[in-house]
Order: sequence, then structure tokens, then C-alpha cells
Amino acid sequence: MRRRSPLPPAPLPQRDGVDPARVRLPADPDGAWRTVRDHLVDRFQGAIGAGRVAQMLEAGRFVGVDGALSGEEPYLAGRYVWFHRDFAPEVPVPFEVGIVHRDERIVIADKPHFLATTPRGRHVTDTALARLRRDLGLPALQPAHRLDRLTAGLVLFVVRPEDRGAYQGLFSGRRVRKEYEAVAPYDGGVALPVTVRSRIVKERGVPAAREVAGEANAVSRVEPAGRRGGLGRYRLLPETGRTHQLRVHMNRLGLPILNDPLFPGSPGGPAGGEDVEPEDFGTPLQLLARVLEFRDPVDGREWRFESRLRLAAWDAGPLARS
Repeated sequence: MRRRSPLPPAPLPQRDGVDPARVRLPADPDGAWRTVRDHLVDRFQGAIGAGRVAQMLEAGRFVGVDGALSGEEPYLAGRYVWFHRDFAPEVPVPFEVGIVHRDERIVIADKPHFLATTPRGRHVTDTALARLRRDLGLPALQPAHRLDRLTAGLVLFVVRPEDRGAYQGLFSGRRVRKEYEAVAPYDGGVALPVTVRSRIVKERGVPAAREVAGEANAVSRVEPAGRRGGLGRYRLLPETGRTHQLRVHMNRLGLPILNDPLFPGSPGGPAGGEDVEPEDFGTPLQLLARVLEFRDPVDGREWRFESRLRLAAWDAGPLARS
């Protein structure tokens, strides 16, 4: 098998903690593109218009390995082009990202509700990754896993690119013990503790993951952790990491997590999907990634980290740090 050549380093620095976009010019067996400009116009005119592509070329915003491109360079398949996208203004999430631990290899962050872990969709510059890169001065920082935007709690970020695979392997190899906390209705008719097993799929363009028939690919243990009036506090121990897994399994038990917009039966949960605007920052999803435990893949040290965040519905006050 032929080994792929390493990607050239980006000639553009990050902007607001976000990497430049990279394009590799595809093969052109029919000779459709005489110049780099021809291809860029074809590629992006549907999104931003041919005029905007021309403006960006004139401003030197499309860059190759040897510097800014005029667009008149002969088309060459395999050439790399970088540029910074223009992002729409974002409503800033009014909560800080806490730092639970930091050393030369990892950062354990306490991500607040509503903040995406990494740039995606309409959440780009105001994400945990972009904020931490800017605030900590760590441009190479990358997450070892991802936490749902509406879920708060612990996320492990890796400082050095050469260590990322080792820490990602902890999560893909299920060598991390994760413990979540949730607030949901109390129902004495639901026998707990219980282990829920089902098959969960997440389809592109559909906000909520769902259960389907077939071999289980998602396993969660649900344990009672307290009761306060009509509300229950639950300890959730996922063995797998499917999208929306804990939210789906709690809903299956008839215990939808408080303020979950994906499930109409959730107390306080607005209808219409996860990305309804404007967001009410006063009613966060009552789900918290509370504990991460693992053996460090580099030095073998045993780690246990615990979130400093608390769930407002249980503490009867705004989300606060201990």
C-alpha cells in the first residue's frame, strides 16, 4: 500500500482560534478549469457568489504554499489552497469555560451548557475549542472526544498533536469511566437501577437520534441518586458513546431529562428541535458530565477528575461552580 504524503502545514495562522479552511484541487480529466480562479468560482459561487470569490482573490485571501494566489495560476490537480471563511455573527454563550486540570499534555475543561465543543454548523468562533486555543495560547489544542452542545461538564483536550491518538484511543477503546448526572421526573414505578440496551442511529439532518430494531450498540446504566418532590436525581453510567445516548435512554424509561428540547415530553423542554432560536440560557438541559476516570496512556498515572459545575434544577439556583 502506498503511503500518503503528509499534509503541508497551513501557511495561514488561526483566526479567533479557528483553523483556516483547506481545499485540495481535484483531478480535472476533461480540462474544465484553466486557472485556479475558474475552479474556485465553480466551487464557491453557489455559496457566496462569483463576485465574492473575485473580491477574496483580489484581497489575497486565498493562499497556497508559496503565498497569496491571484487566481490566474494554471490549474494543477493536487494543489492545496487555504483561506479563512467569513462567519456569521454568533450569539455568545454567557458562561465561562472552567479549567479543572492543565499540564504539558492535557487540559481538562468544564464546558458550560449551550457551548459547542468544536466548530460545527452555525457555532464556530464561540466554541470551547476556539475559546481555549485563544485564552490559553495553545493553537494546536484538540479534543480527544466530544460532548453535546447542550450538555455541560468535563471534556479532555490534548495539547500536543503527537499525543492526540493515544488519548483518543482511551475513548474509542472504552478505557474511560464516564459518570453523568441528570435531573428528570421522579417515577416510583420505574425499577432502578437498570441497564438499558438498544440500537441507536443518528441520521444527518435529523435533530434527534432514535432507537431502531437490531443488535444493541448503546448501553447505559441508570441509578437513582436522590429525590426532591416530583424530581429525581440520576447517576448515568454509559458503557458506549452514541450520539444523544443518555437522552434517548432516559426518554425510553419515561424519565425525559429536564429542559431537553429534543423530546416533547421533557418538562420545560421547548418544542421544535435542538437549535431553536433564540435560546433561553436560563433553562439549560439538566445533564452534566460529572466524572472522568482513566489511566494515562503516556505515563500510566491514574486520573480522576470531577466537574465543578452543578445542575440548577437540583441545587434550586443558577448554574454555579463549587
